[in-house]
Amino acid sequence: MATTRAALTDHDIRMLVKGATPDERALAAHKLCRTIDRAELDEAQRALAADILRVMAADAAELVRRAMAVTLRNSPTLPPDIANRLARDVESVSLPIISFSPVFSDQDLAEIVRLGGPVRQLAVAKRPRLSSKITALLVDQGSEEVVATACANDNARFSDMALQRVLDRFSKSEAVLSAVAYRAALPLAVTERLIDMVGDQLRDHILTHHALSAERTLDLILGAKERATIDLVEQAGRTADAKGFAAHLASVKRLTPSLLLRALAHGHMTFFEWGVAELAGVPHHRTWLMIHDAGHLGLKAICERAGLPSRLFPALRAGVDAFHALDYDGRPGDRERFQEHMIQRFLTSSAAVSREDTDYLLERVDRLAEQTQAAAG
Repeated sequence: MATTRAALTDHDIRMLVKGATPDERALAAHKLCRTIDRAELDEAQRALAADILRVMAADAAELVRRAMAVTLRNSPTLPPDIANRLARDVESVSLPIISFSPVFSDQDLAEIVRLGGPVRQLAVAKRPRLSSKITALLVDQGSEEVVATACANDNARFSDMALQRVLDRFSKSEAVLSAVAYRAALPLAVTERLIDMVGDQLRDHILTHHALSAERTLDLILGAKERATIDLVEQAGRTADAKGFAAHLASVKRLTPSLLLRALAHGHMTFFEWGVAELAGVPHHRTWLMIHDAGHLGLKAICERAGLPSRLFPALRAGVDAFHALDYDGRPGDRERFQEHMIQRFLTSSAAVSREDTDYLLERVDRLAEQTQAAAG
């Protein structure tokens, strides 16, 4: 106790209680809060510190209470009853505590959301961590700004049901839909519903960063007549389920030799393997061995089994060889450089590619060069 009293000097405590001006008491409050937050206290010392904090929280001067709230906003030592008292104070005092304090329980935060009003709800939505219970409450009771802020917070957990509720309430809000689209991860059902609610720019982001089922992807591609064409090859390279994607494309007769050729030229080897396996009716592990056989016979045999035109074999051979020869270099934009080099080598290694596919690949080289240049700038 003596050590604590030495740290919490009698002069500072007297200044806190009897300081002539709010400025003097605020300075004392700041010093005492820093000491309490950093000191190692036993049970009796914590009780003394809590009593001192309650004196601060009851000070008539807003400046004193704000000094306390700002200094202890990240502190795990702040007693919950004092944190909840400060959360009900004026906004200059309550917002730092609501936004950051780790001592609030979900029950405390739920009470703030229900009774605190829009400004305090917004502070809750920005917190460093939010449970799915609190985000569900924000979705039901929060304004457009509050819900958009919560959705933009990737440290906020959302249940699938809560995200669906977001889309129900704010189907016309560009801010909310954009915040949902830019979350690091989305459930498949939410992604597939969201993609019908947004414009081309957000749709492209969703296709690039979130998984879609093979059926939904193909629906988008076939229904994109009024929009810029969605590149099936790009989606083939992004899909998390290459096996299912290849099987679905085969079932609707879209798993064509040209598609496999273009996928290979992009370096999408996993999709190429599953696509060939699907057409050949051969298990993937055996297809993999034949494609990556050091000699030429394995690739030729599996391509013939898959029904791929013999004229394409030199181009496919060049693509597999290029894939083995090239690798990522670890620098920014390495994916684009890898694809550009592979396509260029692919084109210069074979004359068996159709004019249509050649034009496609050349156009892709130009796009990759533009992306690389933009990233460098």
